[in-house]
Amino acid sequence: MNNTPRMLNRVMLGLLGAMLMAVGGLTALQVVPAVARWWNSAAADLGRSIDGLLERTTLTGQQDSWLWIVVALLMLLMVILMAVWVAAQGRGRSGTLAQDYADGGDGGEAAGRIIINGSVAEQALKSALQERSDLVNATVTTFEFGGEPALKVRVFPRPGVSAHEVATEVTELVEALDLMVGRQTPVLISISAGARTRFTRVERVR
Repeated sequence: MNNTPRMLNRVMLGLLGAMLMAVGGLTALQVVPAVARWWNSAAADLGRSIDGLLERTTLTGQQDSWLWIVVALLMLLMVILMAVWVAAQGRGRSGTLAQDYADGGDGGEAAGRIIINGSVAEQALKSALQERSDLVNATVTTFEFGGEPALKVRVFPRPGVSAHEVATEVTELVEALDLMVGRQTPVLISISAGARTRFTRVERVR
């Protein structure tokens, strides 16, 4: 129900974790004399190589290298890519549950577009679910799925509560909402475990 790029997020987090582990491992190995000597020698060689490269790429009539311009452009590109990546998180959220257009008919009624905000369904379902004593918590969100609005209902039942009964009763609430709205809305019902529930996760799509 959510277009967040989860695979890309996992890959990026994995690469970042591997880099941090490598840096941490090399730092920890500095207590070994042989590794410390190799590290100091490699760092000195790298520094001399960078200094030589900067000298060979000096701008005409200047003392600075054009490589700094390249580095600045790469940093700017990285900032843009990070902004795009952040904007890609959580895509799919929708503020509209249903909409229709009324042409007014022959009775003189005014024509116009009728829109039901997603917060109407979210608040109605959440209020009904929070009244239940067998649930620790419940969340309801509206998403756009396949070009159509859909709902995700996530509930956290207390230990010992039947997941099947909870799913059935939540489905009944959703069906009542469909009658109120006047159309059937795709719904993902997620029954999740938490630190306070210790319950098996179950999902149902209606």
